[in-house]
Amino acid sequence: MTAASNRPRYFALIPAAGVGARMEAGSPKQYLPIAGKPMLRHAVDAFLASPLIAHTYIVVSAEDGLIDTVVPEQGAGVGISVLRCGGATRMETILNGLQALHGSIAAHDQVLVHDAARPGLTPALIAKLITEVGAHPAGGLLALPVVDTVKRAGPGSLSAQTVPRDGLWLAQTPQMFSYALLHRALSQAPDPQAITDDASAVEALGLTPRLIEGHPRNLKVTLPRDIHTAELYLTHSWPILES
Repeated sequence: MTAASNRPRYFALIPAAGVGARMEAGSPKQYLPIAGKPMLRHAVDAFLASPLIAHTYIVVSAEDGLIDTVVPEQGAGVGISVLRCGGATRMETILNGLQALHGSIAAHDQVLVHDAARPGLTPALIAKLITEVGAHPAGGLLALPVVDTVKRAGPGSLSAQTVPRDGLWLAQTPQMFSYALLHRALSQAPDPQAITDDASAVEALGLTPRLIEGHPRNLKVTLPRDIHTAELYLTHSWPILES
């Protein structure tokens, strides 16, 4: 095996089969317009603009009738493909996508899983994740250190305890792991309901992914008010993060 074949390739995988119930919108939130284009398209464009990403895969439900209007160009020549094998949960959607790619991605190739509802991703953040995780065997993820005081609520929404914030981070995406590790972690998850992100599945194997500091602009759009915040980031220049 040559040195070139030993070098991992980097693939983006975007699960986009959710319905976004908390957005209270008429369509899945990944298709809502934000800063001039569908939310999902912002994430896709960040990966397409990164020279480090070999190919981007979007996993949608078989019944998705909107994806072709958002991503009309598909195939190896344009670096993007749609996989119509989404599942009932995020974890199932990712696992189905990985299984669909079996044989076309090497075990040591790296998969960057990214939320469709995080439109603030940039090529610079992608490069930072890849560079700083490096060859760490347990992979890694973008995240933000907790800076606010954290309270644990008791009955009646009363403050019962102040939680020490030392060592606490807020997970973001992309989260990057080798194809083999991610597939094993998700396949062996003892309690799928406890798997809130891909890193938690890897942690369940007793491994410790590396935390890489991300950026507030890479927020997840979950509630209607988040759209305004995301648009502020998308419409203002952030030179350090746009290269």
